[in-house]
Amino acid sequence: MAGFGIPHTDIAPFIGIDTKTLRKHFREELDRGMTEANAKVAQSLFQMATQGKNVAAAIFWMKARAGWREKIEIRPEVTPHASLTDAELEAIIRQGESPRRAYNRIIEGTPGVEGQ
Repeated sequence: MAGFGIPHTDIAPFIGIDTKTLRKHFREELDRGMTEANAKVAQSLFQMATQGKNVAAAIFWMKARAGWREKIEIRPEVTPHASLTDAELEAIIRQGESPRRAYNRIIEGTPGVEGQ
């Protein structure tokens, strides 16, 4: 049963014993069964991935075994707050305005909180 991937917690009640008893007396068989099940699935997945029969299998294999990852590009946008005066920064804090909007309003002349 373990060779088909059935968990120990399901095997024990099926044969009428406690899970601890199952593990105590059949540890080797349980481990071998799980390894055999994993090997069968891995073999099938490998064949599907390498024979071009299943693109998803190939992608899964490359992610799981070859370290491939989805490309996520993060571009931080930095506002140069150093160019603002202390008074301008304090006004931003008092108004609850976002730093980006305040920077645009002060430096670039675009509408800010007052212009909304």
